[in-house]
Amino acid sequence: MDMSISWPAVVAAIVVGMAIAWVWYSDWGLFGVVWRKLTGISEEDSKRAGKRPFAVLVASILVTALVLAAACSLVSGLFGSDPLWLDVAVGFATWLGFSLTTLTQHNAFEQKPAPLTVINSAYQLTLFLGMALAVGLLQ
Repeated sequence: MDMSISWPAVVAAIVVGMAIAWVWYSDWGLFGVVWRKLTGISEEDSKRAGKRPFAVLVASILVTALVLAAACSLVSGLFGSDPLWLDVAVGFATWLGFSLTTLTQHNAFEQKPAPLTVINSAYQLTLFLGMALAVGLLQ
């Protein structure tokens, strides 16, 4: 089995991931205001945190893009073909098996509000599917 990573696909996945995060959590985005209310993080808190959260976001999206590209390549080799639905299935399985499960148990033990878990889980699903789609289109 051969594994090859398409670097243009990784870059595209990073761009898609950053765009999804921005649209999802920015103050004007889909859930930014609700997310702030549920977490209790004010705009001032965000300003005080500086660039650190953004650096963490970029690093984590970079790693996610690399892992998804590698996983899609491995699955493509395993099946002997590379249909787009297979890449999307890899994104979904990755989200379901790793992201949803760990976030749900983390939030349950920290007694975070259920709507926050839903917002964050839906973001991660959108993130994984969007990034896997970008990888699939360019790999």
